[in-house]
Amino acid sequence: MSDETPTGDSAGDVAARVVSSAAQDIGSFIKSQREAAQVSLRQLSQLTNVSNPYLSQIERGLRKPSAEVLGQIAKGLRVSAEVLYMRAGFLEDRPASPVRDALLSDTSVTERQKQVLLEIYESFRRENNPRLDPQPEKENQE
Repeated sequence: MSDETPTGDSAGDVAARVVSSAAQDIGSFIKSQREAAQVSLRQLSQLTNVSNPYLSQIERGLRKPSAEVLGQIAKGLRVSAEVLYMRAGFLEDRPASPVRDALLSDTSVTERQKQVLLEIYESFRRENNPRLDPQPEKENQE
């Protein structure tokens, strides 16, 4: 038997590779953040109420965590959930903003409340300045 895949990849094969790549990226990012914080996998499991085996699978890129699990991991590692959401592909990358930075660093507001406030803030900005609407990359690069 051969491990080679046919040259005519189906859309499902391509999608599976993209998901696998995203899972690997977020997993390795979480692992590097955990190691930088000098937290063991077992300690992170206790801090997040996420099982040790599941965290291990996430770090190895075998599983792609839900937004809820990412939020728990962010809390456990004391990093911004928005950063993890962007790395996992749940949010688009946004330019830095003092308002956004202040909101994200506020520990008295839940992660869900932060996301809602950021969405409202961005909608006001777009309403007041329509040029802030994101343009497709191709148009900006021509």
